[in-house]
Amino acid sequence: MSARILVVDDEANIRALIDEILSEEGYEVTTAADAKEARSARKRQEFDLVLLDIWMPDTDGISLLREWSDNGATGAVVMMSGHGTVDTAVEATRLGAVDFIEKPVSLAKLLRTVERALAVRRSKTERRGVPAQTAVPAGKSQAIRTLREQIARVAQHNTHTLFTGEPGSGRELNARYLASLSGQARGPFISVMGGDLTDENAARELLGDGTEPGAFERAEGGILFLQELGDLGPVAQRILLSALEQGSYRVPGQAADRPLDCRVLSSAFPGFERSDTLRPELISHLSVVVIRVPPLREYAEDVPELLRHHVEQLVDVEGLPFRRFSVAAQNRLRNYPWPRNVRELRNMVKRLLILGGPEEISLSEVEAQLATDTADREPLVKQDLLAMPLREAREHFERAYLQQQLLLCGGKVGQLAKRVGMERTHLYRKLRSLGVDFRQSLGDD
Repeated sequence: MSARILVVDDEANIRALIDEILSEEGYEVTTAADAKEARSARKRQEFDLVLLDIWMPDTDGISLLREWSDNGATGAVVMMSGHGTVDTAVEATRLGAVDFIEKPVSLAKLLRTVERALAVRRSKTERRGVPAQTAVPAGKSQAIRTLREQIARVAQHNTHTLFTGEPGSGRELNARYLASLSGQARGPFISVMGGDLTDENAARELLGDGTEPGAFERAEGGILFLQELGDLGPVAQRILLSALEQGSYRVPGQAADRPLDCRVLSSAFPGFERSDTLRPELISHLSVVVIRVPPLREYAEDVPELLRHHVEQLVDVEGLPFRRFSVAAQNRLRNYPWPRNVRELRNMVKRLLILGGPEEISLSEVEAQLATDTADREPLVKQDLLAMPLREAREHFERAYLQQQLLLCGGKVGQLAKRVGMERTHLYRKLRSLGVDFRQSLGDD
């Protein structure tokens, strides 16, 4: 989630400049011209950081900081001044300010100070043992704003909801976001992969066995998230449909039914409604509301913010070294098609942080990563094919075609068979003959 920053300064040009700089970096910025507006803004919402000017008419910044300190609501505050003194800096620090910025504001110093102040706030929160806030889908594009608004509306109604979208698009993230806004927010979130529910173990995994609780029981009071409905076998579908229709289920070996006390969320690839393996009545129960998660290429304008978001998250959670993407690198990645969606973006960010280097990630580093990522994804038509015999050229084309389609299906051969219109047994033979590795399927999101 983007950090929320309040900028308090009586000079309109300073407010506008800082607003523009921080907004470009992906932060959510609110501005206030004086102490009265600052108080009002803090009443409306909580901020992760306040940039507070010292010299303002009516109530100065030090007095306002003292007021917040006396009320026990200082939060993370960075003071700003064009002519501060050692005494004012000492007093501000005593009242809880975490840093000090001199005007005129330097772009590099501003960003470093903001990042450092937010890191201090996060570390204090972790030491207090406050649970991390549920991730909110990042982005300011119309597509993502619409998605967040739709999820917020649906969350208020206790109805089963299905998330559809391409592999790596973030279906589970959005399901967890819905759960955090729902009446089941304080309950468990139990995730089950459809492909893991075989005909042999589906009853044990869903219903339990009398000694170990199944997914239904573990999800009581919360959310049961079924990943990839298209991978559910006949037995799992029958058990789910019975529980949904009756509103209850029976644990093997027990005499009485237990109520199905959970909200069921699920995910599926686009076109799930045309499946010839999913029972229509089960689809009807699980897709009362369908939420489409768009592929990253449909909101490419959010790529710079997503890059910053994932850098911040990986530095925070995994302790990776901080690095920043150059403007040229960001522009290049905005124009990249992202066939594996947000998952691909996050993996790239993680690799670049692990590999290390200068603080600024250059365009050449990004180009090298893209070249590595696409090395095994040869284009469907290459000039080299024209020099090959027809049979060899056809094999090259079929291999590249099926590799790309398998990627879009998340490594699921069953989904691939439907997508390309082949019987599954014939498809397996074709994949083996072409040397396409189909054994390592990708996770959902």
